[in-house]
Amino acid sequence: MSPSSSAEDSSSPAVITCKAAVAWGAGEPLVMEEVELSPPHPHEIRIKVFSSSLCRSDISAWESQAIFPRIFGHEASGIVESIGEGVTEFREGDHVLTVFTGECRTCRQCTSGKSNVCQVLGLERRGVMHSDQKTRFSIKGKPVFHYCAVSSFSEYTVVHSGCAVKVSPNAPLEKICLLSCGVAAGLGAAWNVAAVSEGSTVVIFGLGTVGLSVAQGARLKGASRIIGVDTNPDKCEKAKAFGVTEFINPSDSSEPIQQVIKRITDGGADYSFECIGDTGMITTALQSCCDGWGLTVTLGVPKVKPEMSAHYGLLLTGRTLKGTIFGGWKPKSDLPSLVDMYMNKASTSILPSITTLLHVYFLVILE
Repeated sequence: MSPSSSAEDSSSPAVITCKAAVAWGAGEPLVMEEVELSPPHPHEIRIKVFSSSLCRSDISAWESQAIFPRIFGHEASGIVESIGEGVTEFREGDHVLTVFTGECRTCRQCTSGKSNVCQVLGLERRGVMHSDQKTRFSIKGKPVFHYCAVSSFSEYTVVHSGCAVKVSPNAPLEKICLLSCGVAAGLGAAWNVAAVSEGSTVVIFGLGTVGLSVAQGARLKGASRIIGVDTNPDKCEKAKAFGVTEFINPSDSSEPIQQVIKRITDGGADYSFECIGDTGMITTALQSCCDGWGLTVTLGVPKVKPEMSAHYGLLLTGRTLKGTIFGGWKPKSDLPSLVDMYMNKASTSILPSITTLLHVYFLVILE
């Protein structure tokens, strides 16, 4: 659908009207609304959204957060419709991925070589744009808030140029949108954060998109055992396509899951990944690692109870607990290489089954 413009015969971008799925309250059904979208401000771009994935964090925020009305969505691909003042990296017609955490390339974090947590364009939680703390969406003059400064459940959106990544025009936009959050987060957790070693044993708690992407990342690194833990039995066979070698449903065991894992792995896994968003499971994952070198990586975003607790002895005996956002990838620096790997006939290893992956998205949502 083409947007309607509020200005005629103007060479500069104007306010446009387009359709968006608007959330008016926590847990309330999204409503398709006509929204006004401002032109891009300095260092921003306006994007025609081509595809948008649905992430569990969208669901969690929709169910629990208090900032409304709001347009959710942050995993998206699209085409640049217009650019704001000072934008030199993008042109109209460029194909892009949106990212929920940006990269300014000038702050202390970006230049450290040790982090992907940008101080300028990091995770935005207040429903506004980074640059001026205002919204670009409105309905009848009243603001509609953003989500993660992306808001891709709209025909068009505006993002900071540091929160978009230019990709090859030959890359299928309907598939690579998965790389703008879930798939990249899981792969990066295995590759960048844990650096899974060949022949190792890995246990993954939660087999949604992120957990399955951890599994394929671990498989590509040569892990010999990849144990998937999930309460949904339908995920057992699907997980095998992503590298899971063994499946455990905690509901089928009277023994605590961490004890099961320690028993079948001769003392615990080399690596464990918490991909659920449950702080209690972080402790369970830590308990499932081996003494001495066991490493637990947490990727999930908890909906409730953000505090966690664990006995100090788990760390005293040599275990390590690490957190990660977006799998440690610097989005603008690193995402193009993932897209290139996919395009260079590596799709069977990086995105082994897009259809299966999308189906798993809906399994997670419907749980």
